[in-house]
Amino acid sequence: MSYNYEEIVPYLLHWFDYNARVLPWRENPKPYYVWISEIMLQQTRVEAVRGYFDRFIEAIPDIEALATVDDEKLMKLWEGLGYYNRARNLKKAAQVIMSDYLGELPSDYHELLKLPGIGVYTAGAIASIAYRQPEVAIDGNVLRIATRIAGSFDDITKESVKKELWKDFKRIVPKDRPGDFNQSLMDLGAMVCIPNGKPHCEQCPIMHLCQAFHQDLVMQIPVKPPKKTRRIEKRTVLLMEYQGRYLLHQRENKGLLAGLWELPTIEEKLTQSKLRKVLKEWEIEDYQVQPLGKAKHVFTHLEWHMEGYHIKLKAIPALFINQSSYVWASKEELESIYALPSAFSAFTRELL
Repeated sequence: MSYNYEEIVPYLLHWFDYNARVLPWRENPKPYYVWISEIMLQQTRVEAVRGYFDRFIEAIPDIEALATVDDEKLMKLWEGLGYYNRARNLKKAAQVIMSDYLGELPSDYHELLKLPGIGVYTAGAIASIAYRQPEVAIDGNVLRIATRIAGSFDDITKESVKKELWKDFKRIVPKDRPGDFNQSLMDLGAMVCIPNGKPHCEQCPIMHLCQAFHQDLVMQIPVKPPKKTRRIEKRTVLLMEYQGRYLLHQRENKGLLAGLWELPTIEEKLTQSKLRKVLKEWEIEDYQVQPLGKAKHVFTHLEWHMEGYHIKLKAIPALFINQSSYVWASKEELESIYALPSAFSAFTRELL
């Protein structure tokens, strides 16, 4: 797919002037703010990010603070956003910036790419929005809009298609307003040329230039291969309580949810009778069990199908004494210190 997109630029900028979303990181587009917002927005909707962004900036106001923040505090601030490696890479990148870039987020696109967690899209977004560099930021929104405009049935998941589009947009990005151009595409993709459902073509400033609209192909474009079927894993989740404190387990520092705290989990779905057998093996005999129901959590390539039980203990089992990977946390500590992945929220909702 190669197409001359030059005509779309003035229409998009004019539309953006009157329709741009009001967002906290746009009101004050400091490089640090742009960077944090762009990382948060990966795989997360704008509506969900607003509150997280304000809370994060209040707690970690600059790169120096990010480079030295306590890991537990960082994870707690990120709790609920998912993809926790994004947060870990933020801290790693901040440490590199402090040591190699005198504490200033670099303005050069290629230098940005050297930092942990920053890929071609994020580098283009930071360079163009924060530093007004004539760089482009190609994401799913842009791929969808571009292929609809061109009436293209190219597979947007192919690297060759992405690279060709990057070249096309690099040629047309306006040198005086590169950030506005990229953000106009972000907003158009979020509000008008939407990913799921029928786009709002009647509101589109470039409808007259869109081949998919004129050929009635907007629901057939963009083209992507079918999603792979997610693997299903069954889990039993235990909310174990002793005198108002709840048992947490820290996962290994590798794999899914690496290093995060979780409710104790058994990697199979247990009935109450099977659960009682497991508790007996753990030498737990004096307790009360209350079913918490079923829950499902979807990861990118995986689904957890969970059964939950609330277990009130009369004594702390020997199995969990002097184990560094376990802690007994109060309700207040769960709220303020320990970050629990949202996979467990169905079983902690009443507590928090």
